Amino acid sequence: MKRLLLQLLTGIFCLVAFNANAGNPDRQGEAGGYELLLNPWARNAGLHALTTSMAYGVEAMQINVAGLSRIHKTEFVIGHTRLFEGTGIRMNSIGLAQKMGENGAFGLSLTAMDFGDIQVTTVGNPDGGLGTYSPNFFNLALSYSHTFAQKVSVGILLRGISETIADVGAFGFALDAGVQYVSGAKDNFKFGVSLRNMGSPMKFSGEGLSLLTPNPDQTDPYVITVTQRAAGFELPSMLNIGLSYDFWAGEHHRLTAVGNFTANSFSVDQVGAGLEYSFKEMFMARAGYRYDLGISPNDPRHQLYSGLSAGITIEVPTKKESTGRFAVDYAYLSTLRFNGTHNFSIRYKM
Repeated sequence: MKRLLLQLLTGIFCLVAFNANAGNPDRQGEAGGYELLLNPWARNAGLHALTTSMAYGVEAMQINVAGLSRIHKTEFVIGHTRLFEGTGIRMNSIGLAQKMGENGAFGLSLTAMDFGDIQVTTVGNPDGGLGTYSPNFFNLALSYSHTFAQKVSVGILLRGISETIADVGAFGFALDAGVQYVSGAKDNFKFGVSLRNMGSPMKFSGEGLSLLTPNPDQTDPYVITVTQRAAGFELPSMLNIGLSYDFWAGEHHRLTAVGNFTANSFSVDQVGAGLEYSFKEMFMARAGYRYDLGISPNDPRHQLYSGLSAGITIEVPTKKESTGRFAVDYAYLSTLRFNGTHNFSIRYKM
């Protein structure tokens, strides 16, 4: 039954991704809502988000929602990201995962972008001096995951996306779904598939797209309001397929190897691999590498996040012989331009 469920879900995801024209570099730049591709959680960012097979808890809502239910009871995470160091762009996030019964879990997360203050410019004042404005981009996600017989997990997530710039805004919904399978004496082997950012097209509208202009026939001295219609855009959907395996040396040392393939609907496909070392599940160090398929080193179609990533985690129990744990995560991701991205997270789980 579990194997049949896994095969069925995997087949559905592959068919949907095929219909979405995944891996089409000719469509690069045609989508919107690219903030959905940014990872706000440091633990998985250290492995370049290659953790489709092993992501769990709050962070699974950004990678593979099926892992949401693989928590003991409750997990709470706060994240802060310094995006593309040197640009002044920040991303803040907060998430909660709560076990529902023995096998289910409910999740909630909120992520907001901070672009800082931007000078208002017009045709008559191209140098600014008219004040500032700040774009308001955020998304709110609700999710549910269920684990069958401790081996197969499935999950679904609904995300509301809001983007506003002064008097212009857009709103839409996106759907994520995923499956994870674990096997082995210590659940060493893990396999995961996730489909992300499937949603209806979005379109900007508002008073900012209107302007006053003189009556074109010039018969009467009055002005009319002309409204421009913005073109719609799709969301950057993707399919992730990942594997991981835990190698144990005694009871305290774990080395996990991960591999991942990403089929993008609006850019080239990507592959990646990484390693994570853990000592007593209290200190963890990790590194990953992601590569754009079919792209030469000097090709301008390279995505911003290609290359190396690394991160560390320090996780300690809140009290002796307690299931509660407190953790601090840090990750660095190299970028094609700018000076990289820094992720910080604080986690509490019980």
